Amino acid sequence: MDSQAIAKVQFLQRQAASLLLFQSVLQTDVGVAFLELLQAIRYTEADAKNCLQAYGNYFRCLAAKNQNWEEYLITQILRDENPFTKLAQQQPFHRLPPALVAAAKHDLQLLQHLHDCSSAYLSEWVQSVAHLPVSPVVWYLQQPSTKGTIHELDLIEKLQNLENWGDAVQQLAAYYHQFGTGLFAEYKALRWQGGKFVGISHFDAVKLNELAGYESQKATLLKNTEFLLSGQMALHVLLYGSRGSGKSSLVKALLNEYGERNLRLLEVAKSQLQDLPTIVEQLRGVPQKFIIFVDDLSFEEDDDAFKALKVVLEGNLTARPQNVVVYATSNRRHLVREFFTDRPAGREQQEVHAWDTMQEKLSFSDRFGLTLTFEPIDQKTYLTIIHHLANLAGINLPPQDLEHQALQWATRHNGRSGRTARQFIDFLKADLILFGSQNHPLAN
Repeated sequence: MDSQAIAKVQFLQRQAASLLLFQSVLQTDVGVAFLELLQAIRYTEADAKNCLQAYGNYFRCLAAKNQNWEEYLITQILRDENPFTKLAQQQPFHRLPPALVAAAKHDLQLLQHLHDCSSAYLSEWVQSVAHLPVSPVVWYLQQPSTKGTIHELDLIEKLQNLENWGDAVQQLAAYYHQFGTGLFAEYKALRWQGGKFVGISHFDAVKLNELAGYESQKATLLKNTEFLLSGQMALHVLLYGSRGSGKSSLVKALLNEYGERNLRLLEVAKSQLQDLPTIVEQLRGVPQKFIIFVDDLSFEEDDDAFKALKVVLEGNLTARPQNVVVYATSNRRHLVREFFTDRPAGREQQEVHAWDTMQEKLSFSDRFGLTLTFEPIDQKTYLTIIHHLANLAGINLPPQDLEHQALQWATRHNGRSGRTARQFIDFLKADLILFGSQNHPLAN
């Protein structure tokens, strides 16, 4: 390498080392591979083995992300969590400390220099220091990746066309204020696991238009969710009813309907409910709206999860954040199991106010603002769901044949329910595609 190229590599390393706020942008697999490659280019040994390995690692990391270096770097900036991005979520730009804004401008200008160091430049430098007859293959996508939200992709394009990224600090602050940062910006569905939030990459794609029946319950839940999205005080909801009625599917479908409106679905297992007050506090003050989804809810005697959920539903001295609601499903109307031994039984009963305790258990479901009941469906509703799903699946059978097979299936497989209808249609669709069968008994 000539002295000018070496000076350029040294300059880029100084830029990376001088970051004040956005250091974690370069602490990812790709960022670390980029910095290690610069170091290997600058200090190349005689056979350039380390340099070639570092380039291979950098190439592999970008290929795994399926993004160009330039796009990847800006994506990390948009999702980075640091004092500037966190405060920008909570306050308008004019209220941010001037020193914090100046530091953000400083870092953006430095990161722009790293952005301009394309994979093509790195490949040429590796060719030079390793004395290769041709430069290594360059990772480059002709069409930018479609990863990320529409808003992310739009801002990526704007930054790439901007002469000085420091001029975009106010626009970036507005983006953080509206869309947030970190995992909540990257994932629409998350779960609480091992004391931390974990993003869900492949979420159930069920859509609202796939769910027929229970129209009144659906309308009420949609209205309450609209309250949440608009910043009004939405109610906690218990979806209670028979198994297979589509309670969980309805909650999941809300995310596919409203995900682009900053809705997030956070799955919390019953075994993790003791962390619920901590979870709610971590969601306070971020721009997204959260449905905490608890599936198949019920409690045992003296369950810590019962107490934690009670605190969240009823509140305590800490004000409830308006961006969080709990949607829980259960097959039980009374969420806390009650035994005959729980009931007052005369002198042998040890607790003085045993009846009060029993009533507290039985009325726990009343602490939800809304209780939506999903009763078992009759034959007419079941067949309505069958015809609706068959139409969506493109199944074109005579109505009498379809209904006959659907009723046979329900008789031999778990009875009439939305879940049974979905299972029948899935089986029938695959059967028709592979075998073209229309009249043989599917239930055999």
